[in-house]
Amino acid sequence: MLKDIKIAIIGCGNLGSSIVNGLLNLEGFNPENLHLTKRNPSNLLYLQDKGVRVHSDNLIAAAQADLVILGVKPYNVTEILKEIKPVLAPKKQIIVSLATGITLDEIYLALDADTVTYRAMPNIAADIQESVTCICGKNQTPESEVLVKELFESVGISISIDEGLMEAATVLGACGIAYVLRFMRAMIQGGIQIGFDAKTASQIVNQTVKGAAELMIQKNMHPEEAIDKVTTPKGCTIVGLNEMEHQGFSAAMVRGVLASYQKIEKI
Repeated sequence: MLKDIKIAIIGCGNLGSSIVNGLLNLEGFNPENLHLTKRNPSNLLYLQDKGVRVHSDNLIAAAQADLVILGVKPYNVTEILKEIKPVLAPKKQIIVSLATGITLDEIYLALDADTVTYRAMPNIAADIQESVTCICGKNQTPESEVLVKELFESVGISISIDEGLMEAATVLGACGIAYVLRFMRAMIQGGIQIGFDAKTASQIVNQTVKGAAELMIQKNMHPEEAIDKVTTPKGCTIVGLNEMEHQGFSAAMVRGVLASYQKIEKI
């Protein structure tokens, strides 16, 4: 179904580009069905060689799309919606906003009330089809539900949630990837300090984190259950874990999550 749908990504920045890369790696997807716009699209022009349509005209992109993804900054959402509203067909098109902190009610201030509209929050792992995308919507139809889920499951997995959890989803899924990367960076630095060169430390850490995630997914385990398998009495693992906890590791992580969430609430 997705391969026949025309998609416009308006304001195609880092997140939009990750979605694009995921779609282009999808078997059977036609690049000519993708319209990308940006005020200055120069860094997207390389995609034209793959058949993607790249330009700066939001009206043309929106008018020719079955599904319009808004990748613009939150403070630009209303302005862009008002710009493209004259060419939208509310009962025939789907609008998907990626903007943090902009509610469906706020989106509808600039749209017809019967427009099929979604909020979605993927992360940059969409680039390699490993994103987690949380989704909520209004005026959904069975067809739109299938299409939107297929879109985001083509770049990872999707989870339907209540809109009240969208900001929390942004922190855990989108901001969360940065938290994990910072943790990995610290592990690599530790690896260098105990004797590895940077390349080897990176290889070990990357595969270790990947393996840990796959273990949780495939075995459906709680992290503590897996930790217990590694922590032997008087062993080096438990000593390291206890030292991290003494230094506030878990507490710092929780505080970071809460700080990001509080920041979103103020937007």
